[in-house]
Amino acid sequence: MAARPGAVGAAGARGPAAARVRGLTKEFTGRRVLDGLDLDLADGQFTALLGRSGSGKSTLLRVLAGLDRDFGGESATADTVMVAFQEPRLLPWKRVWANTVLGLDTPSPRADALAALGEVGLAGHADAWPLTLSGGEAQRASLARALVRRPRLLLLDEPFGALDALTRTTMHDLVLRLWDRHRPAILLVTHDVDEALLLADRVLVLTDGRIARDVPVGLDRPRHREDPRVARLRTGLLAELGVTPMGAP
Repeated sequence: MAARPGAVGAAGARGPAAARVRGLTKEFTGRRVLDGLDLDLADGQFTALLGRSGSGKSTLLRVLAGLDRDFGGESATADTVMVAFQEPRLLPWKRVWANTVLGLDTPSPRADALAALGEVGLAGHADAWPLTLSGGEAQRASLARALVRRPRLLLLDEPFGALDALTRTTMHDLVLRLWDRHRPAILLVTHDVDEALLLADRVLVLTDGRIARDVPVGLDRPRHREDPRVARLRTGLLAELGVTPMGAP
């Protein structure tokens, strides 16, 4: 789904900001979920957001996407923002290609859809109905729908959570290839520490409504779980989340 853009102000610490948040506050029935949160997302940077269930990860994403405007503080984003959710949210009564360019004003919608679907390996499914797609194929269509709009900021809300392990690995590789090709800023919301470390250049931990930890990964790709540098980062992030790895004292 597309977000309404806001005018991004000053550049973030790591380059021009694709998103800038200052003093963001959000409450639900008297419970403060986001509490004076500050955040900059730099252009072209791949960032992962971790946090316990109910910590406000998806709430922050919805604010950045322009889907929730009832908040305190300031939030501004780049001119083009797209979201891919855990559920692909394809309209079952429209062909895959039509879902890809839904709402897009373009002189050649089918050609644009085919180009985007080709990038995610679904050109042969352009005329298929969404209900005939596998889970991984549906998520590819969701990514194509986002990428056809050439977003400057791409928000991924646990898009791989419902996939089996093999499909999930394939999707990881696909997202990295697409990111390397188009270089949008990406904010990936995930519960999976390993997923965050294998994909992102920067990992944030959301605790008590604020960014409690901001970790630059600083490792070349491809990364492997067995790499001791990845293991050290994993241990630190799990500790921040209140989890003690098996075998740890």
